[in-house]
Formats: sequence, structure tokens, C-alpha cells
Amino acid sequence: MADASSRVVVVGAGHGGSNAVAFLRQYGWPGEILLVGDEPILPYHRPPLSKAWLKGEATAESLALRPADFYPKQRVTLRLGTRVEAIDRAAKALRLADGESLAYDHLILATGARARRIPLPGADAPHVLTLRNAADADALKAAIGPGKRVVVIGAGWIGLEVAASARALGAEACVLEAQDRVLARVASPGLSAFVDAAHRAHGVDLRLKVGVEAIEAGAVRLADGSRVPADLVLLGVGAAAEDSLARTCGLAEPTGGIRVDHNACTADPAIHAIGDCTIRPLPGGATGRLESVPSATEQAKAAAAHLCGKPAPAPEVPWFWSDQYELRIQVAGLAQGAARAVTRLRTTDKLSVFHLDAMGRVQAVEAVSSAPDFMAGKRLIGLGKPVDAAALADPAQPLAALAVG
Repeated sequence: MADASSRVVVVGAGHGGSNAVAFLRQYGWPGEILLVGDEPILPYHRPPLSKAWLKGEATAESLALRPADFYPKQRVTLRLGTRVEAIDRAAKALRLADGESLAYDHLILATGARARRIPLPGADAPHVLTLRNAADADALKAAIGPGKRVVVIGAGWIGLEVAASARALGAEACVLEAQDRVLARVASPGLSAFVDAAHRAHGVDLRLKVGVEAIEAGAVRLADGSRVPADLVLLGVGAAAEDSLARTCGLAEPTGGIRVDHNACTADPAIHAIGDCTIRPLPGGATGRLESVPSATEQAKAAAAHLCGKPAPAPEVPWFWSDQYELRIQVAGLAQGAARAVTRLRTTDKLSVFHLDAMGRVQAVEAVSSAPDFMAGKRLIGLGKPVDAAALADPAQPLAALAVG
């Protein structure tokens, strides 16, 4: 498929898009490569936006995914600050916001995800923010300071990370969650309880099983009629696949997202899709969305290999991470549907929980400030062999021995 006269256009200059152009050159793509992004800045790391960047511990230079000279050296043309309005699949062309038509031979969609909005009265007020990109982070950074009252709606990863950063900056933080525990969609009850305790210990006003009625000037009104004072409100209620371009050309699923196979191929042989916008194959034969940098990187590698006629890379174990206060939270695999959970380590500042399937194989590991357990668990998931649950639960038993062979 690699042809010196062929042009690959990558739409979306985030982790997936930046990695896709790098892997294309690494795997020997000889033709033209264009990277199109709607933000006016070089591709950058997004995870620090809710953590190091918000707290003033990162610089613009440290956020850049690659040095500015990487792209010309790799013969990648950057089209930053450029919005794509539509895809004409029949003509193999993109229509840009300024009316220009941009032809492609192969297209990679790396459009990511957008913050979910909720239909609340007052949700469109100026002091109600979301966090998905650098502009969002800058607005949030300017609004948080000592004594400010920050209310976060939603106790997911982003919401909890912002609450932790707000406390580090001397602000008051209140987190409102409709579910009965934090991280209810993405973490086991054990990890939820550990993270919950950490936030309460750092002075976060964490309220579970509460409904929000409206956002008002200076307060959030709850379903019971009470009000929580707020100078700033962050909507942290998840993200939806940014699939509007795919939807205009018939490639998006009715329920959202772009369905792809192991090679990141869509239903159109000229179009691949990678990252948070995709519905991809998951371990165990299921499909779904994985909102993570490692997933976007893996799919970028798969798409580049497929376009360059290289063997498909081996599937990787999904993994995620979050930094909150002094805690490093790392998760590998997907715990949903596991037959049992085995807690190996639990102290005031460390935790590791292993999730086994019905055959006794490690399906997922959740680790807090326990990198050795995370790495060993990730390897055990990849091996796919049954383990001795009693040995796994005993911290005196070396995990390295369980991971051999």
C-alpha cells in the first residue's frame, strides 16, 4: 500500500495523530504526510493538563509531544489551527472551514473525544467549565486559586484530578457524584474506597448519591434544595467520541464512535481511525471505547503498520494511570466481569488488587503507588496463565515467580 505518490492525511493532532505520523515514517511510508489539527499549537501531552499544568509545575515546552523540528525532519506537513468541516469519501477529499478542499489517498481520523455536557439550568454560564484541551486548562488555571470555591460535578478521573489540583493550589473543593462511589464506571469498589479516603483526608467535601438541580450564580443547587457555594464549576461527567466528521460521511455508529478492527480499519478501505473516537476490539472478544494514551498509541502503530504493509503489531494489555496528591494510580487490563478480586497490598498509602477470571488468570490489576505490583500484574495478564490465588494474596510471595513462563 506504500506508494511514493500517495498522500496520507491525519486529522487530529493529539497523541494518536502525532504518533501515527511518527510510526508511518518509522515503518517506511515514502509518500506525503499531512497532520491537520484545529488547535494552533504543536501536538502536546494532555494528561498533565489536569495535574502538573494546572498546578504550574509544567511548561509549554515540557508539554510538547515532540520538538518542533521533528515534523520537518520527518517530512510531515503541519496544518495547525485548521478545522475540517466534512469528508467527501467518493472524491477522497476534505472540506476545510475556509472552503479549501484537501485531497487524500489515505485518511486517518484521530479526532479524540469531547467533554459531555449535561442539560442543567445554568450549565452554560461563564464560570462553568470543562477540561479537554489546553485552552480549557488555561481557563481553569486562571480561575483556581487560594480560597476559591471549586465544585466538581462528577467523580471520574478528570474530576478527581482537578479536585486534587485545586486543593494543592489552596482552593476549597467539593465533588458531587450521583453514584454511590467514586470512579464507579472504571474502578473496583476497593480502589474506589481507597481513592475516596485519600480525597477526604485532603479536605475534599465529597458527596455521593446526590442529584444536581441547577447551577446558579455563586452556588450549585442540589435536588434536595440545598446549595453548595461555588466560584467555579467543573463538569466532569465523562467524554463522548468526537465523531462528527465520521457521522457526516456515514462512518459513525448510531450510538457514537467509529468502529474499527485490529488494524484500525473502518468500513471504508481508504480510512483508518484511532484513539478516543473509536470503538475497538477489546480483550476477551468484546468491543468498546478505551479513553487512554496507550490505546491511542497502540492504534496509531497498528494503522501505520497496515498502511505500510508491515505485520500487525501484537495486541497490548490496556493500561491507564492517574496522579492524585502523592498517589500514582495505575490500572492494567479490564476488571469488568472478573470472577474474583484478590487484595495483595493495602496500607494507608499503597494498594494493589488483582482481578482473576473464572479460570484463575489475572484479568486486571489496580495499583496505587505500587509500581512493582502493577508491572508484574501487567505481565501476568499478557501471559494468560492461571495463578495461585493464595500466593498472589501473600506479599511475602514474590510476584516475579508467578510471572515466570
